[in-house]
Amino acid sequence: MGILLGFLPFIAFSLLDERLGPTKALAIGAAIALVLSIRAWRQPPHSIKILEGGTTILMGGLALYTALSGAALSLVAVRLCVDAGLLLIVLVSMAIKQPFTIQYARQEVDPKYWNSPGFLRTNYVITGAWAAAFAVMVVAEAVMAADADFPRAVGFGVVIAALLAALGFTIWRSRRARSMAE
Repeated sequence: MGILLGFLPFIAFSLLDERLGPTKALAIGAAIALVLSIRAWRQPPHSIKILEGGTTILMGGLALYTALSGAALSLVAVRLCVDAGLLLIVLVSMAIKQPFTIQYARQEVDPKYWNSPGFLRTNYVITGAWAAAFAVMVVAEAVMAADADFPRAVGFGVVIAALLAALGFTIWRSRRARSMAE
């Protein structure tokens, strides 16, 4: 599933931020997103995916900010910024009528379906599910950032549950759309 590759910078950031610190983890995430963007640009139709381009800007900008400002943001604060930025990327993709999932779906779906109302609707629904998951993550991280006594395990459990729900929904809805098209 190509969409998982688009989330690779966030996965890397999540795995590295506690070990290396937020600035280095952000820089690595930005570098991965940049490599993915260049890779996409080199392949037809020679365009950068919204998620990957947005992630390059988001993580690169946050890495520069933390490095140049010397800001000592907490792990939760950095994750909140990253996930709020991710939510913004997803919402903007919907607002410009290019739900971010459509670029990945076009890699897996026959071009004859690309202009069908069902194909577009499915991508809006799936993108909406990801937006909802990211909104839940932002709320959970905002609560953790605001209340030092809030159990981190509960907050991170909510984050993981939201991601798994969005992924599961994406798989289910994609399969359903394919079976209806056949």
